[in-house]
Amino acid sequence: MENFISHIKSNPDSSFDIQTNDEHSSGVASLAESFAAEFGFGEWGRAMGLLHDKGKEKVDFQNYIRSVSGFSDKPLRWDDKTHAYVGALIAKQIYGTLSDVMTNQIAGHHAGLYDYADLKDVMQKQLPADVDCKIETLPLDSHSLTRVTGSEEVNHLWRMLYSCLVDADFLDTERFMDVESFRNRGNHTTMKDLKNKLDSKLIEFKNLPDTSVNKIRQQVQDECHKASDLPPGFFSLTVPTGGGKTISSIVWAVNHALKNGKRRIIIAIPYTSIIVQTASVLKEIFGEENVLEHHSNNDLEIIRDDHLRHRMKLATENWDYPIVVTTNVQLFESIYSNKPSACRKLHNICNSVLILDEVQTLPTDFLQPVVDSLKCYQHLFGVSVLFTTASQPILSGIIEGCNPRSIFHGIDSIYEIIPEGMNLHEKLKRVELDIDNNGKTYDEIATALVMHDRVLCIVNTRRDAKELFDRLPDEGIKIHLSRMMCPAHIGKKIKELKEALKNDGNKVIRVIATQLIEAGVDIDFPVVYRQEAGLDSILQAAGRCNREGKQAICPTHVFSLSKEHPLSGSAIKDANYARLNIIGERDWFAPETMTEYFRYLYCEKTTFDKMDIKHWLYKPEEMCFETAAKEFRMIDDKGANVIVNWENSMELVERLRLDGVSYQLMKKLSLFSVSLAERDFLEMKKCGLVEEVIDGVYVVGGIDQYDEYVGMKTGNHWMEEVLIK
Repeated sequence: MENFISHIKSNPDSSFDIQTNDEHSSGVASLAESFAAEFGFGEWGRAMGLLHDKGKEKVDFQNYIRSVSGFSDKPLRWDDKTHAYVGALIAKQIYGTLSDVMTNQIAGHHAGLYDYADLKDVMQKQLPADVDCKIETLPLDSHSLTRVTGSEEVNHLWRMLYSCLVDADFLDTERFMDVESFRNRGNHTTMKDLKNKLDSKLIEFKNLPDTSVNKIRQQVQDECHKASDLPPGFFSLTVPTGGGKTISSIVWAVNHALKNGKRRIIIAIPYTSIIVQTASVLKEIFGEENVLEHHSNNDLEIIRDDHLRHRMKLATENWDYPIVVTTNVQLFESIYSNKPSACRKLHNICNSVLILDEVQTLPTDFLQPVVDSLKCYQHLFGVSVLFTTASQPILSGIIEGCNPRSIFHGIDSIYEIIPEGMNLHEKLKRVELDIDNNGKTYDEIATALVMHDRVLCIVNTRRDAKELFDRLPDEGIKIHLSRMMCPAHIGKKIKELKEALKNDGNKVIRVIATQLIEAGVDIDFPVVYRQEAGLDSILQAAGRCNREGKQAICPTHVFSLSKEHPLSGSAIKDANYARLNIIGERDWFAPETMTEYFRYLYCEKTTFDKMDIKHWLYKPEEMCFETAAKEFRMIDDKGANVIVNWENSMELVERLRLDGVSYQLMKKLSLFSVSLAERDFLEMKKCGLVEEVIDGVYVVGGIDQYDEYVGMKTGNHWMEEVLIK
């Protein structure tokens, strides 16, 4: 054949545009080289790009693409159109043992990175006789591999190179097939531009009232500004609730990025409710056009500007944006993914500043692989990491659990930005804990709550939230918040709550909520009740009490529902047990008390790697990327998501029936979904309440199954699972 075709595009006049395989391979090679050069592997990226589609020279593939595109005016026959394996075989032939760094990436650039045994099978295939194996051989620098200092880093290097290849492949294909989208990509705002916007906003803060709290917030900002001059590494910002942690962390991040030549700022947050709030603050400072939200509850359709909306959608694919706000789940499950769509963003984490907000929420069952990935990204890929929280966990040193094999290997050195002598926990103290470990009933707690006109009560389970809510009198503003409500409903209720707290000064306001409101949500109550839990959760709940310091000292009451039932969920039981181990008179808000709590918590752990990710990935010759990706799930999703009947959700379901699946439609529908426990889902399905609209998409359309106040109704029993989302 005169020209090997890589892509074909049909035109309205029935003509065709052709991208040759040489053109595509060259384009991918240039992009992959530029991406991989960020961490010193530019030529490796180029080599993968040149080889990845050599298999398209097969007669079978050429017949296939000519036939299905309509380019050929006569039928052509093909038997095997697969092509990715061919480039991997050629890499092995021309680069020898050095090819081990790239064969999995090339062979899996469509299907995903393979487990080692499956890759071995792929590499047993024969090179097609109709493919020319002559190709430019690059002088790969094996010395760059010496930067890999531990077996736990190898899988991340392999995956990062994979990210460079697959994003380059996507982008070059888009450059030919969809020119408008390719031109709309990216955001060229510089870190200097961001600093100018930030500095302008900080000038406004200087005009705030000269209160003691505002003085402390300014001191925290000053410390962050000083620490931003330090070289890349690991940092922590431990600031009690109300100390201006969000703004101060951004002050550090922008200045640190500018000082050290970092390309972007990525902020990972555990809860979507906090993401919306944080993103709103960032957009006010830097402009909506510079802040990308990437999480399940983000509806891009609310962006009025068509051009900006399109750019945002494209940016969620590969995070090519100056500021990205996302979830811990999105970040770390991408870091351990094997799929092209999830991995393509990883190379844009290189040479960035990463802020992990509310870091105490990182699941201890995955703490070792999470910390291992952070250590690798800092060492190999130039990422500076900032841990922010009011309750700093122990992430450095070595900690042994109760199982002799359970040893947590932490980070060697973390620089705490706030000097110990500042004593922020004392200066910002606005709450006293009143801890009662004696068991109570629902009625007893409800009676205590009714004694207050304004009160927030946080419990561990959806069932407990429903039981207490039902016992409160219908007076004033009475709000229930749990994941039995869909995200759109939760967002509406939180907005209603904030407006009520701000404007309804004399109204009764009582709120029963699960942990979804515990951390980061900017609300202020004169009294808070918190069901027994870990000390970190209790202090987070206390952060919703007297938040603005309008009164001297306010109470947060800690209570037990053991008269009703034992604590649900092993994680919450372990955390509560660690808290109970702290005996004697203590300052519960002191950093040393929090350190003692986490030591008790970690020492009781039987594993810091629940799914044995180390086994699947830490042997370089036997890495199982696909298996590890399936095992690394930070949230247990054994239940089923269903779309509920609330507001206009059924209109969207009807669009789904008529038009089928689309990215934007599924994003909209996710705002109306609720996760059900498996037993509830199966029971409702058995009763005919659940309909499968299309494959894997379930709807509970009955209007009687969704309550305006408490959300999804599942009969007379409620989900017992602890909400850790």
